[in-house]
Amino acid sequence: MNTPAYIDLSSGATYPIDKPRWQSCSGNPLAITDLPGLAREDIDTTQRSLWRYAAALPVVVRNPVTLGEGCTPLVARPWMGNEVLFKLEWFSPSGSFKDRGASVMISILRQQGVTRILEDSSGNGGAAMAIYAAAAGMDIKILTPASTSMAKTVQMRACGARVELVPGSRQDAAEEAVRQAEEIFYASHNWQAHFLQGTKTLAYELWEDLGFQEPDNIIIPCGAGSNVLGCDIGFGELKRRGEIRRLPRLFAVQPRNCAPLHAGFVAGAGEFVAIDPQPTIAEGASISRPVRSGEVLAAVRRSGGAVIAVAEGAIASAVTELGALGLYAEPTAATGAAALTSLLREGTIRPEERTIVLLTGTGLKATPRIADLIGSA
Repeated sequence: MNTPAYIDLSSGATYPIDKPRWQSCSGNPLAITDLPGLAREDIDTTQRSLWRYAAALPVVVRNPVTLGEGCTPLVARPWMGNEVLFKLEWFSPSGSFKDRGASVMISILRQQGVTRILEDSSGNGGAAMAIYAAAAGMDIKILTPASTSMAKTVQMRACGARVELVPGSRQDAAEEAVRQAEEIFYASHNWQAHFLQGTKTLAYELWEDLGFQEPDNIIIPCGAGSNVLGCDIGFGELKRRGEIRRLPRLFAVQPRNCAPLHAGFVAGAGEFVAIDPQPTIAEGASISRPVRSGEVLAAVRRSGGAVIAVAEGAIASAVTELGALGLYAEPTAATGAAALTSLLREGTIRPEERTIVLLTGTGLKATPRIADLIGSA
């Protein structure tokens, strides 16, 4: 097997994986060269966390920074008269799926000698990075929009992170982080290739959840697309390894008020299409210029899926409909359920298919917003 390396997918340039990097010499985000994946006998069943899939990672991690992330519940619930599987990623230690990427990325960076890191986030990514940086004994600074839910910024600060509130949008926070990256190592969950190596463990876990079979469809709330890319990478490895027959269809879901990937998908473009972002209750998906948009759109198209945009009213309805099933999801997570309704109604997804909806973050992250929704219902 070839030695794993960083790769700039735009130019094909590669870089040694044993040195910390967050971008190529051309200023592009990096991926990891294709890996062989693992077979079911390679799963370390002594581990009750995503680290049971450590054999699939590009780097041997001697001392993982782990808080028990992964191994989240997959529950069947009724939706429009059909049985649908909901993956409860909010059972992760920080309350969102971002813990998968944070655990793997911070484990590798710490092993490579990084001690101070910079992150930008609309909330969940920063919270995940804060708790894993604390567990790793690393110093972290997080830039977040001033409008971010206090529940998330308090979580960051409680774990010792230095939080800087940036006036303006989520994109403004990202651009400010790139400027500050000249002074502190940029461990962005949107730029870092090893973060995606963490999110790909979701694909392995779903495969194991389903008795070592692939689902037909996965519906994924999407801002920058790390879960879409993680599923694409993980299921791609399983297919190359011969463990599954085909890729599941990936449906990336964005709030209509901020849907640059949807605009690019509809236009048949290779990248996102610029939009005029509007405020949305799905704050975690409010990213107007996703840095890996070309990779995300390619992954969706490769799977035979689509990018879906859902209206604010549909998101609000999905929050309450999920709650009626005992599933307390933040509005960003509820975008997946809102898309499920339209996909079933139009027949894109059939009742007999095995469909998984990712519930990426707990409603506890957005209590004030959900209180407003309930009060106005």
